Amino acid sequence: MASVEADSRIRPLAANVVAEALGTAMLLAAVVGSGIMAERLTNDDALRLLCNTLATGAVLFVAIMLFAPISGAHFNPAVTLVSGLQRWTALSYLVAQVLGAILGVWLAHAMFGEPVFAFGLKARTGAGQFLSEAVATFGLVLTIAGTAHRSREAIAASVALYIVAAYWFTASTSFANPAVTLARSLTPTFSGIAPLDAPAFIAAQLLGAVAAWMCARILFAANAAKE
Repeated sequence: MASVEADSRIRPLAANVVAEALGTAMLLAAVVGSGIMAERLTNDDALRLLCNTLATGAVLFVAIMLFAPISGAHFNPAVTLVSGLQRWTALSYLVAQVLGAILGVWLAHAMFGEPVFAFGLKARTGAGQFLSEAVATFGLVLTIAGTAHRSREAIAASVALYIVAAYWFTASTSFANPAVTLARSLTPTFSGIAPLDAPAFIAAQLLGAVAAWMCARILFAANAAKE
């Protein structure tokens, strides 16, 4: 989810793609796996969401620290689409992110003895949900753009903390990621989404990402010019 660092541009594309796939798989395994664990341990929805939130934020920090020097740690098609990567590189990232996300869901299912292949059942629809996804993605992309020229630790902490907060201040619990949304339509567990609701989530996320990119060009252009 972090911005592409300079050294990632000179690495072999294969290494970047593997990093994106592994990082996104880690993220989804944590999101879905922690949701399943929370479902099994408590009937309290607020506590379930808190467990889900903490695991997601923690694994995001670790994954960004681990993979940012290799691929830039996007783990998110919305981030890749506004990152300015060359077309073939961006396409490779998108494929890796989607495949990694799906594999992460399947891995979580396998670890907890759930059916590996399934579809989401949880309805997430309505204007409030779609607006939430636009807002969540806008904030995420703006956070990345605003911290892009700071230390790797600052980027990782900022992104992880933003997602932790957005879990609670958005009605949708902040998917903020088209690959995550697609993959979560393949789980009937706590963190899932009904497949019919996923396209509207993805459209809202892309709109939010573009809006954030436009704002970032105004807000952070001076800082980028100093680098």
